[in-house]
Amino acid sequence: MIKRWFIGFAAVCVLGLWFNSVDAREPIHSTAKAKQAEKPAVSTKAASGKASTSNPKKTPAAAEKPPLTTQKSEESQQPYKAFIVVEAETGMVVEGENIHQPCPPASITKLMLAAIVLDKLQSGQIHLDDPVTTSAEAASMGGSQVYLKPGEVFPLEEMMKAVMVASANDAAFAVAEFVAGSRSECVQLMNEKAQQLGMKDSEFSSPHGLPPAPGQKPDISSPYDLALLARELVKHPLLLSWTSLQTEPFRNGSLIMRNHNNLMKRFIGMDGLKTGFYREAGYSIVATAMKGDLRFIAVVMGSPAAKTRDGIVEAKLNRAFSLYDRIRLVRKGEVIDKEVLLPDGVQPGIKPIAASDFSYTVLREKRKLLTKSVELPEQVSGSVQQGQRLGQMVIRFNNEEVGRIDLIAPSAVAKKGFFKRLFD
Repeated sequence: MIKRWFIGFAAVCVLGLWFNSVDAREPIHSTAKAKQAEKPAVSTKAASGKASTSNPKKTPAAAEKPPLTTQKSEESQQPYKAFIVVEAETGMVVEGENIHQPCPPASITKLMLAAIVLDKLQSGQIHLDDPVTTSAEAASMGGSQVYLKPGEVFPLEEMMKAVMVASANDAAFAVAEFVAGSRSECVQLMNEKAQQLGMKDSEFSSPHGLPPAPGQKPDISSPYDLALLARELVKHPLLLSWTSLQTEPFRNGSLIMRNHNNLMKRFIGMDGLKTGFYREAGYSIVATAMKGDLRFIAVVMGSPAAKTRDGIVEAKLNRAFSLYDRIRLVRKGEVIDKEVLLPDGVQPGIKPIAASDFSYTVLREKRKLLTKSVELPEQVSGSVQQGQRLGQMVIRFNNEEVGRIDLIAPSAVAKKGFFKRLFD
């Protein structure tokens, strides 16, 4: 009896211990489910917009955050807002994206100021050694500067070096007042020049490109327009002598100005032109480089970082130089190996010469599609004057005419006298 009672008691104890162990494990299992329910942001249901019932407040917010983060990430990865690469002499567009998109050029605006200065230098209205006096307003300009003081005087050329090398806003304002009398008059000249160059996407509101003050319009341009401006500027060796300076002393060497275009240090052949930046505008640049007879201009606007901008310019210019050649088809003064008869002249005939050079930029793989032909009469009556047009050379690319060069007489040929003509 006692033995049976003992066996029954032991069985009850074992069953009790088993039930206790089940109860001890169940809360752990429930906790695991609860923790899993607190992670809707990474679950398939949360991504599909289905909220978890265990945490309904957190799920929608978590589901909304990833798209916003992705969008910001995509925006920050955009290397530019717009760009263009052109061949300088012809304006041929090599490549580009959003080339007419209006963007704030920031300090690149100073290139238009330089265009006004060059025009007035060329016309003799101003001179490089003219003294430029700093006004109080000019001295108050912020941003990049050479710390001009009211009443301080420097020659125009030194001021222009400060504008082009150091991107000095105070010097730009002082030069604007000097060439036009006032800031507003200079801005008017800048916009008139833009119209002359066909810069239809541009409107300038300042001579320096600083962020606009409240109520003021920002300076606006596009890659295409800035390429037009750059094509005009590279015709002036004086400007390139300024923009190609890596460093330049100012104020008797007490200040060493450093060029903001870091590509000048590493890109062979680069000699200009100008960088620009403020926060809303991003990092922009108008760059040019020449190798042999070939010059390209690259404009990049609205990059998120200077290194990004510079890397794009470097890649684009390297690509352009690797793909294209500038072929010189004829040189000025080159003799054309075809004679024009002169039945009335003291000499029987004359071989014309080319009146000018002609070169054409073409993809290397398509250079064989360039042809030239000569259009000359069999004979010319009467006397011939030196420089008289005798005919033309026609240049074609892929059978399409791309240029004409006058062929002229290298020297005068007199007409035969009466008796000479009579007995000939």
